[in-house]
Amino acid sequence: MDETDKQILRALQCDGRVSYADLGPTVGLSAPAARARVQRLIDTGVVRVVGVTDPIALGLPTMAMLGIRADGDIRTTADAISACEGVMYVVLTAGAFDLFVEVVCHTPAELLTLVNDRIKPVPGVTHVETFTYFGIHTPRFVRDVP
Repeated sequence: MDETDKQILRALQCDGRVSYADLGPTVGLSAPAARARVQRLIDTGVVRVVGVTDPIALGLPTMAMLGIRADGDIRTTADAISACEGVMYVVLTAGAFDLFVEVVCHTPAELLTLVNDRIKPVPGVTHVETFTYFGIHTPRFVRDVP
């Protein structure tokens, strides 16, 4: 990645929907050259353009991070948990927990059902600790590109 690629990444972090006509001059390229650079970054897996949602705006105000301890192959456990509706992402970790799982639900009762009835019974799960969110203090989608 050269400096132009890094400038493109910074611009896309601020506005992933920026037009190539606007992006090109911002980073010192023509629109077609900017389009080609972005496509190369996508094709190589450096960039993935996605829509980021706000769970509260979607009617899912009950959010939590689950710290999960598991035995056996944690990848198999992670795959099973990933299939549960309401699971936003699953992270394999080292330390006190084997997995971190972010979940969103409509109500606290729905969160209880998700944790107690769908996640705890997953083979391999030995312990679930629930950290309910009061709110998201610092959503950060813009990162400095090294």
